[in-house]
Amino acid sequence: MYTTYHLASAQDANTDIIDAIKATFKSKPITIIVEEDNLDYDLTTDMKAVLDERIQEDENTYITSEESIDQLIKKYGL
Repeated sequence: MYTTYHLASAQDANTDIIDAIKATFKSKPITIIVEEDNLDYDLTTDMKAVLDERIQEDENTYITSEESIDQLIKKYGL
C-alpha cells in the first residue's frame, strides 16, 4: 500500500502528515521518499524525433490507446 502527499511548499509539512502516516500504516515498516516536484518536462532530441515521426504518420493507420496497450501486453506481457 502507498500514499502520496502533495504539498505546495515544504513549509506546509507539519505533524498532521506524520500522524496520518502513523494512523494509516500502524506498526508496519515504511519508506519515506521526499522529492521536489518538477513540472518542467524537457524532451530529449530522441523523444522529439519520435514525436515528429508520429505526427507525420497517415491518420488512417492510427490505433486507439486501448489497442496500443493490448499490443504491448501481448508483446511484452505487461
